[in-house]
Parts: sequence; structure tokens; C-alpha cells
Amino acid sequence: MDIISLLPDSVANQIAAGEVIQRPASVIKELVENSVDAGAKSITVLVADAGRTSIQVIDDGTGMSETDARMAFERHATSKIQKADDLFSLHTMGFRGEALASIAAVAQVELMTRTADEEIGTLICVAGSKVTSQEPVSCPVGSHFKVNNLFYNVPARRKFLKSNATELTNILNAFERIVLVYPDIRFELYHNGAELLNLKPGSLLQRITDVFGKQYGSDLMPVNVDTAICKVYGFVAKPQAARKKGGCDYLFVNGRYMKHPYFHKAVITAYDRLIPEGMQIPYFLYFDVNPADIDVNIHPVKTEIKFENEQAIWQILMAAVRDAIGKFCEIPTIDFDTVGKPEIPAFDPSQGGFSAPKVSYNPDYNPFSSNNRQKAPSQWQELYDGLGSKDNQGDQDILENLDNLGSLESLGEPGNPILGEDDLFGSMAPQEISPAESVIAEKSPAHYQYKGRYIMTAVKSGLMVIDQHRADIRILYERYMQQQSSRVVNTQKMLFPETIQLSASDAVTFQTIIPMLTSLGFDLSDLGGNTFAINGIPTGIEGIDPVQLLRRMVSDAEEKGRVVAEELSSAVALSLARSAAVPYGQILGNEEMDNLINSLFACSNVNYTPDGKPVIAILPQIDIDRLFD
Repeated sequence: MDIISLLPDSVANQIAAGEVIQRPASVIKELVENSVDAGAKSITVLVADAGRTSIQVIDDGTGMSETDARMAFERHATSKIQKADDLFSLHTMGFRGEALASIAAVAQVELMTRTADEEIGTLICVAGSKVTSQEPVSCPVGSHFKVNNLFYNVPARRKFLKSNATELTNILNAFERIVLVYPDIRFELYHNGAELLNLKPGSLLQRITDVFGKQYGSDLMPVNVDTAICKVYGFVAKPQAARKKGGCDYLFVNGRYMKHPYFHKAVITAYDRLIPEGMQIPYFLYFDVNPADIDVNIHPVKTEIKFENEQAIWQILMAAVRDAIGKFCEIPTIDFDTVGKPEIPAFDPSQGGFSAPKVSYNPDYNPFSSNNRQKAPSQWQELYDGLGSKDNQGDQDILENLDNLGSLESLGEPGNPILGEDDLFGSMAPQEISPAESVIAEKSPAHYQYKGRYIMTAVKSGLMVIDQHRADIRILYERYMQQQSSRVVNTQKMLFPETIQLSASDAVTFQTIIPMLTSLGFDLSDLGGNTFAINGIPTGIEGIDPVQLLRRMVSDAEEKGRVVAEELSSAVALSLARSAAVPYGQILGNEEMDNLINSLFACSNVNYTPDGKPVIAILPQIDIDRLFD
């Protein structure tokens, strides 16, 4: 019995649509790329409800005839290629002929189009791969696509769409990847009637600045290298512009966005020893390569591209970036602008009134004479100065014992081995503390800060070591979470409000976390154009750059953008706590250390930070005794 059958066109189209059309951003990517291939000089995108309800793409390109408008919705119908060899000489964004057929399979599509040599255009309506109507219509030259009710006939796909903010961020990301390639085309993007982007034709640097903000203009350095293998041009950021998260790393080849970890490593390698490990550097790099030397036809999304001369291009890219860094960063500049500078007079010895400094000394001083010898102060006295009170009698005993040791050199002699840091802490491991009340009662009233990083205090079970930075993160995190739940905040108004300018995609994320930031004590106002004013900050974080702090919060929120509001609120509180916590290297007094320890043991979890890192380690008394056996 035969069991293999040919799938109906409607089923085959939905299967193909699952690869090409994954979310509303995929629809916009395909339609805008078609508009670019049609030679459009102005493209407008209108989105409603993050693409769930409606997506419109309007262009002034060449348009389509009545026959082409009908044929465009058929599978594998395209004007981009004619034969297989054309795949290796591509000069267009699209070439498979699957986009419109895939969109029409999962949505209700209307197309109005007209060519320049026709007086009447064509209106065609398609739903679920079936043409429902076709009629003449009056319309301008170009094409106007309207996609309604995406995934209306695939409820499972529509159900798994993310929140409007997440889908809108994906739309903006897809839109940015196209507008960065074509700075000579005017692009407009609207969401629910509100303008998100209005990009006028201009230079590449101007387009980058319009999309990501003015701060990028001063941080970017040009790259331009032309070789027989490829041409590399664009911009890379200065080392001081590196950031932990949210770096804008864009690679394009022949006008097409691509993801290429190997080339990304080449850029990061060029910044070796110039930026801290783990930091990201913004860059916008473009490759012009012979189309026959690359393979685009790997994945329907077309972001994975294979290169024939991959290793050679890697070397060219790294050398180009290093050359840009050497030209614009390593060579000091000479400032010839002296307007407004104070005038420094030249020295004139003829004016008199000046005498050379003289050195006075006692010629009769003999350092070996017993009369001139003075007892040198104890080397330990300076370290433990002020610890001789009754409250610190134990420390005074230590001081006396150390003074009796004499020279430090004796500690290295046989019988007096020097204990290394690894010997002392090698056996220490995180140990959960419970209950907190007993530890508070057992801890020593005097504490010791080790290398500006750890707080050491004696408890009944041994020696307790606390990471001061992580401890403060736990304390501040619970405080900020409590503020969000109780709505009791303290805001410090800024004498001179600062502004933060974000990219369109970051601005969407920022809008979602503004209520949480307000509950933490931030006073923010929207100035329009993806720019916000910082009028006030939470009390206790004075001295921290609020602009960089908010940028980090946006990056953290983007990582949590697909989860519920409670987890997003936790991420914002954790980001603020990390920035405001006591840094490593800050010297603390005994009272400050005592307050930190007491506050830590008042928390719900004293053992770990909110992201699971240990806060406390204990060296048991038995292990300490074993060191001296």
C-alpha cells in the first residue's frame, strides 16, 4: 500500500513560512528588503500592536504590473535570479522567492502597486495563500503592502509571540540592520501612530548617529582598507567606549547583515590589552567581497555566510582595526588652541628678586654616635595605632606580642615559617550560616579588613570571612526590592539634570522599566526623540554616573525582556545594587564594618548574592589549630 503523498500547497506554504516568517520582525525584514531591491528612495513602515494587528510597508520603488503582482505570491517566484549560477553573483537582498508566499500563507495581505508606465495600479488581496480579490485601483508609483492578523490561521504560532515590548524591540533590531546599510535611503518607522525613527539620507556616520545617539559620533574611529581580496570600511569605537553589555557589533557583507563569531574575534583581538577582558566594543564594519567568494544560501534567515578566504580576511580585518586604533588613539595630539588660556610669563634673570634654594645640614652629625641614636618606632605601632582602648584590649595584646617578635626577617627563619595566603585560605569554603542571631551574638566586636576586599571577624566556630562588595549587594538588593513593594522611596534631586539618549530599541526597553526605576527613587522625564532627563536619583548612590548606570540597567532589562514583570523588577534592583555597593579597595572603619555585618545578617539570605555567588566563608577552628600542629 502506498503511503507517500504530495502535500497540498496550503500545508507546504505554512511549513515554508515556519522557516522564513518567525515573528513580525521577519515580515518587516522581508518587505523592506524587497523595497530596497526595487530601487526605493523612501520607505515608510507603519506597525500596530507590535505587528500583531497590522504591518504596512510603503515605498516609491519601481512597482509591479498586474501580472507580476499576482505572480509574486507564488512559491519560488522571483525576479532576482534566473539560473543556479546567479546564486554566486548576487547583488540583491532577496533571491529565493519565498518571502511573499510565506507571508500570505499565515496572514491576510493586501497589495497596491503601480509602475511608472501605467496609469492604473493593481489591488490584490490574499489570505491563507488564496487570492480573495483582484481589481484595478488608483495609487502612486511603487508598492504598498498591508499585512493584517499575522498567524491568524496558526493559533499556536500566534500564542507563542512575546510581549509587545519584546516584539517591538525585535522589529527595531531588524529595521536597524537594514537602515545601517543604506544611508542614502529615507526610512520612517511608526508604532501605533507614534514616530520611532525618521532617518534622512546622509553619510554613514550620520546614519549611525541618528540611530544610536550622538554619543557614538565622538567615540567612533574610521576604518578603510582596500585589498585584492576584499575591502573593509566602517567605524570602530575607541577603547574607552567599551562596555560590559549592550555593545553594538554590526558586520555587513555586500550590503547584507551577517553574524560571524570568527570575524568578531578578530575585532576583539585587535583591542588586546586595551580593554578589560569580557568587555564589548561597538563597531560597524562593512565588507565588499566578490559575490563568487561567498555563499549566502545557507539558512533562510540569510545571516550565516561562508567565505572562501576566511583566514585571509580575518588577518586583514584585525590589521585594519589595529591601524585605526594606532592612528586615532595612541598618538598624542598637540593643542594649538590658546584662546582663553592663562598667559605664563617667561623667566627673566635680569629682573632680580630671585635666589636659588639652599640646603642646610649639620656637619657634626654622626649617625653611628650613641648620642645621636634614637629608638625607632615599632613597625607595628603605626599599623595598630589607636587600638589600645579597653574595647580593643585583645588587639593591644596582639600588638605587644608582635613587637616582641623583633625583625620581620626572623619570620622567615627555620621555626618561624611565613604562612602564605593560599595556606591560610586554602581550606576555606562557603558555609551556610544559620541562625543569624547566634552569629551576631558570637562575632567579635573588632574586625579586620583584608586587602580592601574581605572583612574578617572571629566567631565561635572559627574565623568568618565576608566579601564586602557582595555583602553590600545583598543588603542593597533587598532594600530596593522592599522599596518597590512598599512604594516608599527617597529621591535626591540633581542640581543640574543630566540627559540620556538611547537608540530606538533601547528606548522601548527603557519605557518598560521606567515605573520600576521610579519606585526605586529615580525622577525621569521623556524629552522626546528617545532622549530622557534624569532629574533625581535614589538617595545613597551619589557619586555614581547616572547615565552609565541607566545604560547598564537597560542592558540587564533586555536580557530579562522575555520574563514576567517580577523577574524584570528583580533584575533592575540587582543592577542598581551592583552599581551602588561598596567597591573593592574601599577602606572601612571598624564601625562601618560592624554596621555592614549587622545589616547583612538582617537579610533574608546571608549566604549568597541574588545571582547565587557566595558571600561568607568560614575557616573552622579545628582547621586553624591544625595549621600549628
